[in-house]
Amino acid sequence: MEPEQNDQFPDVGLRELRRRCIMHVDMDAFFVSVELRTRPDLLGKPVIVGFPADRSVVLSASYEARAFGVKSAMPMALAARMCPRAIIIEPRHKLYYEVSAQLMEIFGSITDLVEPLSVDEAFLDVGGAIRRLGSPRAIGELIRRRVAAELGITASVGIAASKFVAKIASTRCKPNGLLLIGPDETVPYLHSLPVGALWGIGAKTADVLARMGIRTVADVAATPVSSLKKMLGATGEHVYRLSWGIDPRPVTPVRLEKSIGAEETFAVDTADDAIIGRELLRLAHRTAGRLRSSGMVARTVALKLRYADFSTITRSRTVHTPVDSAQLLHGVALQLLESLGPRPMTVRLVGIRAEQLEAAAQTSLQLSLDRRDDNWRAAEQALDQVSRKFGTKSVLPASLLDPRGGS
Repeated sequence: MEPEQNDQFPDVGLRELRRRCIMHVDMDAFFVSVELRTRPDLLGKPVIVGFPADRSVVLSASYEARAFGVKSAMPMALAARMCPRAIIIEPRHKLYYEVSAQLMEIFGSITDLVEPLSVDEAFLDVGGAIRRLGSPRAIGELIRRRVAAELGITASVGIAASKFVAKIASTRCKPNGLLLIGPDETVPYLHSLPVGALWGIGAKTADVLARMGIRTVADVAATPVSSLKKMLGATGEHVYRLSWGIDPRPVTPVRLEKSIGAEETFAVDTADDAIIGRELLRLAHRTAGRLRSSGMVARTVALKLRYADFSTITRSRTVHTPVDSAQLLHGVALQLLESLGPRPMTVRLVGIRAEQLEAAAQTSLQLSLDRRDDNWRAAEQALDQVSRKFGTKSVLPASLLDPRGGS
């Protein structure tokens, strides 16, 4: 059986997709893997990267921890109950972004068509590299060898004629594997999978389809588009296309971050202005450090506040001169906080986000009438150099030092 051919479905077909060779390369438990490079004693043990506070969340978990049901974004308190013997490591975000930059350099040496999805995964169109580097499988294995040798971590690689199928392939061969799904194998492979494998099919949608007897991708492919649209609305057409492996989206190599930010949930809800201001300063330094390491500046600063009842508000302000300084980010955030007036209840979470990003190299940073702005920028750039050499906690603003001796 072939997909319906009508006005709604122009014949993009699998023949055109055969001319593309797309890889989805995804690191295995990225944050954990980076940490284990200097902690080989923890290899084979359940490890969680995240802050130990009960109200924090899991950022990354080793496969040994995942065997107990631990997942990313899970509350740390729940993860600790599920895997009480897990070793918890506090995250080092600056290090992860440095390794990510090295990873993207490896990808860029393979092909110019690289579309990063996050710090540890990307789509690559390697069709133009086959003559130079060999077969798709050979290129995939080359990437895996280089990631292991140069970065000390492992990668899983899915290879197919479309983004959607390549992503499925990388997921199915984790950890530390490679799966190539050829054009002629695409439809049979997809039709062997449960309906939840399709993008856009979550648990609720899967339940709706199951009530209509649709439980596999093959069932979706055998269902008229009109029926799927009645059940799922506009998503029905999208799901039908995917069930036949039709995903003509190209790899888009230029993809700048739209925003950079950081947020933190307090261990205990607070109404203390000093505590809130101190945390905003810490988040401003994290955000500014990421801006500078990415070579970006921001024209808009946003403040996020979540109250004890989980209601969330955001406020933003566009600045006259693009910023990459923590002190300037912090100053705008405090102004936004003050503009909110009296708070109706205690605060659970605060966050800062730098938006409307542009490349610093393309922006002429105007000199402020207040020379202190440039002094702060120079001081923070020096702080970046110290942190790269000695670690992120080696030097901190005095106002962020814990009077009890911590930080």
